[in-house]
Amino acid sequence: MLGCWRATTVIAAGSGWWARCLRGRCCCRRRLLLSMAKSKFEYVRDFEADDTCLPNCWIVVRLDGRNFHRFSEQHEFKKPNDDRALHLMTKCAQTVMEELEDIAVAYGQSDEYSFVFKKKSRWFKRRASKFMTHVVSQFASSYVFYWKDYFKDQQLLYPPGFDARIVLYPSNQNLKDYLSWRQADCHINNLYNTVFWMLVQRSGLTPVQAQDRLQGTLAGDKNEILFSEFNINYNNEPLMYRKGTVLVWQKVNEVMTKKIKLPKEAEEKEVEVTRTRTKVVPLHCDIIGDQFWEEYPEILAEDS
Repeated sequence: MLGCWRATTVIAAGSGWWARCLRGRCCCRRRLLLSMAKSKFEYVRDFEADDTCLPNCWIVVRLDGRNFHRFSEQHEFKKPNDDRALHLMTKCAQTVMEELEDIAVAYGQSDEYSFVFKKKSRWFKRRASKFMTHVVSQFASSYVFYWKDYFKDQQLLYPPGFDARIVLYPSNQNLKDYLSWRQADCHINNLYNTVFWMLVQRSGLTPVQAQDRLQGTLAGDKNEILFSEFNINYNNEPLMYRKGTVLVWQKVNEVMTKKIKLPKEAEEKEVEVTRTRTKVVPLHCDIIGDQFWEEYPEILAEDS
């Protein structure tokens, strides 16, 4: 059957009233079909669960690598920390912040990243499923896309998997405590892994022997092992390993070269132009104390 616009084109010349009639019948039929479909099938929408996040709460989406222990072994990650993998994770997180709306701050360590959406965000009507799926899909696709930029000749053997959860925090203090918890976890895990892999790589212990050696030890014991046996002062380890990575929005001055044509001159001339733009910047610093929050008060601003 000819569409409305095609039928009108064919018989419009000399038969205006018939064209209008035919067009009306086609449109009526389409509306009837849509009406039938709505009344007969739209009931299935009632099965969708309401997953709207509570208002005036910080929305935190925490993303974790799925089975990354195996993934890191298959792709020969350096132990205890692989700068390539850490920088790739940060690049993916930056991409998420730049592509998705309303992310105030993000924090990452190892194979996880937490994205904090503003308290007053109305993005996708605050549907939890939208927040999680958009963050995970953007992050995972970025991981594959940027892999070659960080691992060069190391082939990606299979696509990585990520999962996510969403947690709501009603107060600023709740949010600060959550991020402090993740940074404390980074310190605990990295201290253990640093000692563990020194025992394996430099002392020749098997993984089981190294695990037995560290069983029941406290932070002070691990620091003593590093210093006395391997001459390593843990406090001198890179901040990225010990503190993780915080992503914040910062105004950055960028110098660009621009061609302009000056008055009374025939040829264009290249000049340097400084422009200010807001970018996602990685920091390796303490977020448990007050200094970070005093330097970036806009993160917890009331209009967030």
